[in-house]
Amino acid sequence: MDRKADFIFFPEQIFSRDSVLKEIATKFDLRVEDIEDYKILRRSVDARKLVKYNIRLQFILKGEKFTDEKINFNFKNVQKLNEIIIIGAGPAGYFAALACLQKGLKPIVVERGKSIDERKHDIALINREHIINAESNYAFGEGGAGTYSDGKLYTRSKKRGDNLEVLQLLNYFGASDDILIDAHPHIGTDKLPSIMKNIRTKIIECGGEVHFNTKIIDFGIENNSIKSLICEDGREFVANNVILATGHSARDIYYILHERNVKLQGKGFAMGVRVEHPQDLIDSIQYKCEERGKYLPAATYNIVTQVQGRGVYSFCMCPGGTIVSAATDKDQIVVNGMSNSRRNSPFANSGIIVELRPEDFSNYSENKVFSGLEFQKTLEQMSYQNSASGLRAPAQRLSDFVKGRISNGLPESSYYPGLINSPLHFWLPEIISSKLKIAFKEFDKRMKGFVTNEAIVVGVESRTSSPIQIIRDNETLESVSIRGLYPCGEGAGYAGGIVSSAIDGLQIVERIAAKKLSTNKLGHL
Repeated sequence: MDRKADFIFFPEQIFSRDSVLKEIATKFDLRVEDIEDYKILRRSVDARKLVKYNIRLQFILKGEKFTDEKINFNFKNVQKLNEIIIIGAGPAGYFAALACLQKGLKPIVVERGKSIDERKHDIALINREHIINAESNYAFGEGGAGTYSDGKLYTRSKKRGDNLEVLQLLNYFGASDDILIDAHPHIGTDKLPSIMKNIRTKIIECGGEVHFNTKIIDFGIENNSIKSLICEDGREFVANNVILATGHSARDIYYILHERNVKLQGKGFAMGVRVEHPQDLIDSIQYKCEERGKYLPAATYNIVTQVQGRGVYSFCMCPGGTIVSAATDKDQIVVNGMSNSRRNSPFANSGIIVELRPEDFSNYSENKVFSGLEFQKTLEQMSYQNSASGLRAPAQRLSDFVKGRISNGLPESSYYPGLINSPLHFWLPEIISSKLKIAFKEFDKRMKGFVTNEAIVVGVESRTSSPIQIIRDNETLESVSIRGLYPCGEGAGYAGGIVSSAIDGLQIVERIAAKKLSTNKLGHL
């Protein structure tokens, strides 16, 4: 008998062992006492009509045991093996390093920012004293932006096998078993730091290296091949194979690559605002009840529409979350969202962003490659100029934004540095503000009560993806300009989020390992 089956449970049922056992017994014509145990294989919330859980579970009968399906990864001792330099300790970089340990390659990770423990102090300074360390912040440091960006673990990637490997690796290094079950898995920013430290420990235990406070300022290139990395502190790394996983906020890297004649191209991306509602309001809209109760998670939403041929959509929605200051330098205001594992903040926030195309910002730089980047900078500086002081973010009540009027005060917010009342409808570029207004009205039709003066728009959500792509070969994933250089992850323009970045890191190491195996075979001829 295949003892797996799909069930639909009301919220209170799924948390009652007796209720679940009764349903299994009924479905399979068994007695409850015949069933030894069960485990949930897949779980999702369906709130379209009556709120319910869609569950796939497996059960065993008396005298049987579940087989241990825990993956045991084969991490090798790589201390004396071929070296791969990895620039960046974010999801792309760290997962590339883990792939190296499995493939018998020695990863040497260099990261401009600090370790998790040191990074925490700089994050605290941002929130308490509005001081930004340009090399250690919400974007730079161990774990990259992913460590302080909620830890949602779903992707639009169709490569389900790779997706599963990423989840299994995260689970191996300390993430809850729930991420292997939930349709929309989530770790939480309170749990991610320890997972990143566990990954670093494994890299070092296996003979790899991790170097913090190591900023790359140039590349040594000979005959169109990578030869070395030059650090700001004067150190130099010999390098024949380099995985460039710096993230899309490392803007200086693009300019360095351009000077070294590495082929880049500008691309479309999206920008907008972050919208914050009371979580209770989103719960009532999505679950159609006054209180969600203890059996349901903080409600989320995923919403998209087309406005004048452009997509406008929610991005990085954080139920029970907080808005954070994601700026990486002075004179800029950038916001993002995150939530902890319990998602117990009284607020829900999400980026609401507008699709932008290269022709929208073609006049922002003489070099078209950098036009999107310069437009991004301009919007962040406009946000800062409208913030009055420090890292206080410009904000406006959502209803007032839609109606084009100045707000009379602001409600409470999760954004620690504080808000300042500002007419975002007036100073945001027309190509963004006009489409947001139309989209918000459409969203309100689908989610009655979405547009309200209890909600606020906060500026600006600008770091959704890279405005630049580092061109690489589709087969080898190597730069088309420099042999041995492998652009990777969000910063290279080939990923968008923790999982897709991690997948890209895994795939690049697969290509490097295959190339080395091929070279070894030829060497024996």
